[in-house]
Amino acid sequence: MAKAIGLKLKEGDVAPEFSAATNGGGKASLADFKGKNVVLYFYPRDDTPGCTKEACAFRDDFAEFKKRGAVVLGVSTDSAKSHDKFAVKFKLPFTLLADEDKTIVTAYGVWGEKSFMGRKYLGTHRVTFLIGPDGRIKKIWPQVKPDEHAAEVLASL
Repeated sequence: MAKAIGLKLKEGDVAPEFSAATNGGGKASLADFKGKNVVLYFYPRDDTPGCTKEACAFRDDFAEFKKRGAVVLGVSTDSAKSHDKFAVKFKLPFTLLADEDKTIVTAYGVWGEKSFMGRKYLGTHRVTFLIGPDGRIKKIWPQVKPDEHAAEVLASL
C-alpha cells in the first residue's frame, strides 16, 4: 500500500475549503458542515472492488456515524453521474463529491503517483481525514484497509 504522495496536511491544520457537485444533483462544501465532525474519505474509483468494500463499510456503520453527529463524505475524481450509479447500486446513504477537476484531491495532497503491476500512473490515494467541528483536521489515516476502515474511524469519534 503506497503512502499518499504530497500529503502536506497534518493533524491540527485547518482543513482546506472545498465545493463540489454531488450525487443526487446537489452541491456541497465544507462550510455546509461547520460545527460537525466530517469524515472526508478519498477513494480511487466508483464501483471497483476496494472502493466498494470501503463504501459499503461506511454504509453499514452509517447509523452509528449519524448517532455520533458525524457526516460522511466520499470523494473521487469520478463524475456526479458515476456517483449516482454507485450510490444507487450499493444503497449508499451518504454524499459523494465529484472532484473531476482534481481541486479537492490536490488541496488535500492525495493525488499522486501510484503503481499497479509495475505500471506507474497518477491517481487518488486512499486517505481519510477526520475534520472537527472547528474546521481543523483531528486525524488522518494515510493508509487504509477498505473493509476495516469505517470501524477505525468510528473508534476515533
